[in-house]
Amino acid sequence: MAMQTEARPTLAARLPFFYGWVIIAVAFVTVALSVTARTAFSLVFPPIVEEFGWDRGLAAGAFSFGFLVSAVLSPIVGRLMDRRGPRFVIEIGVLVMAAGLLGATQIASPWQLYATLGVLVGAGANCMSFSVQSQYLPNWFVRRRAMAIGLAFSGVGVGAITLLPWMQSVIQQDGWRASCWMLGVMTLVVLLPLNWIVRKRPQDLGLQPDGGSGAAGPAARTLVVVDAAWAATVWTTGRAMRTARFWWIALAFFCGGFVWYAVQVHQTKYLIEVGFSPMQSAWALGLVAMVGVPGQIALGALSDRIGREIVWLITNAGFAICYAALLGLQSGPSEVLLYVMVLSQGLLGYALTSVMGAIVAEIFEGPHFGSIFGLVMVALLAGGAVGPWLTGFIHDRTGSYEIAFVLAIVLCAVGALAIWRASPRKVRRVAGRA
Repeated sequence: MAMQTEARPTLAARLPFFYGWVIIAVAFVTVALSVTARTAFSLVFPPIVEEFGWDRGLAAGAFSFGFLVSAVLSPIVGRLMDRRGPRFVIEIGVLVMAAGLLGATQIASPWQLYATLGVLVGAGANCMSFSVQSQYLPNWFVRRRAMAIGLAFSGVGVGAITLLPWMQSVIQQDGWRASCWMLGVMTLVVLLPLNWIVRKRPQDLGLQPDGGSGAAGPAARTLVVVDAAWAATVWTTGRAMRTARFWWIALAFFCGGFVWYAVQVHQTKYLIEVGFSPMQSAWALGLVAMVGVPGQIALGALSDRIGREIVWLITNAGFAICYAALLGLQSGPSEVLLYVMVLSQGLLGYALTSVMGAIVAEIFEGPHFGSIFGLVMVALLAGGAVGPWLTGFIHDRTGSYEIAFVLAIVLCAVGALAIWRASPRKVRRVAGRA
C-alpha cells in the first residue's frame, strides 16, 4: 500500500498538463449529469400534474421540499468535506440520486413524489453539484480560480442541451417513468467509477495550485491580501457567523437561489401555457443551460480580472431581464422575447455559479472553509426551496405568475447589493487587480 501511495503523486506530476484540469473534467461531467437530473423535474412536472391531477403548488412543493432537506443537510455535508474529502461525499451523492430516480418509477401518491424526486434526487444532487464542487475546486486554482470553476460548471449547459431534449422525447414516447429509469442507470454507470480519481487539493498529489512547482508558483505570486488581520484569522463556523459579511453573503445566496430555481421549475409549464409547444419549451430549458457554457467561462475569467462583485451584479441583471421577458410573454408567444429570456438567464444569470465559491473562499479561506461554505449554502438552498413553492403558490391563488415574477426582479436587486456589502475585494484582491 505504501508503494501505491508514493506512486500517485509521481504519476500526476508526470502528466504533460496540470492534473487540476483532470479534476475540472471530472467535475464537468459530474455536474452535467447531477444538475440535469435535478433540472429534469421541470420536464416531468407537467405529465405528473396531468396524470394525477394534483395542484401545481403541491407538485412543485416536492422540488422545494428536496431543497429544504438539502439545506438541513448542507452543514453536515460541509463537515464531511472537511473530514473525509470530496470523493467520499460525491460517491454517496451518486448512490442517493440514482436511488431517487429509480424509485420515482413507482410513484403513486404525493409522499412518494416528495421522497424520490424531492428528497433523494435533491439531496443526491447537492452532494455532487455546485455546493460540494465549490468547496474543493478553489483549492486547485487561485490565479485562474473562477475561470476554472466556470469551465467545470459549464458542464451543466452541455448536459442540459444533450440530455433534456432526449428526456423529453423519451417522455413523449415511453412516459416520464422511463426517462427517470434511464437517467438513474446512467448516473450509476458513469459517475460512480469516474469520481474515484477525485482529490481534495493538489498537495495531496505533491502538486501546487495552478500547476506551480513550489511556493514560488503562480498561486503564491498572485494571491494579494488586502486586509491582513482578516486573512490571518482562523475562521470557524461560529466566528464567521458573528460577522456581517457572512450574513450579507447568505442574503445574496438566498436571493440567487430563489430567482434561479423559481424560473427553472416553472419555465416549461409557463411557456406551454402562453402558446409554445412542449418540445419548444424543452429546448428552451436546454438552451438556457447551453448558452450558460460561454457565460460561465467568460464571466468567471472576467471576475478573475475585475472582481467578484461586478460579475455578481451582471448575473443578477441577467435574471432580472429574464423575468422581465417572461412578463412580456403574458400577452402571447414571441420568438424575440423567448430568446431574450434564454440568453439573459443562461449567458448572464447562470454565471453566478462560477463566482459563488470564489467569493466565500476569498473571505473565509482556511481549514474550516467547507463547514462555513456548507452553512452559506443553506441560504442558497433555502432560496431554491422557497422560490419554486412560493411561485406555484402565488399562481394557484391568483391564476397568474405576474406577482411572483415581479418579486423575483426585486430580489435580483437585493442580491446584487448584498455582495457589494460583503466586499470580497476588501479581503483578497483578484489576480487581475494584483
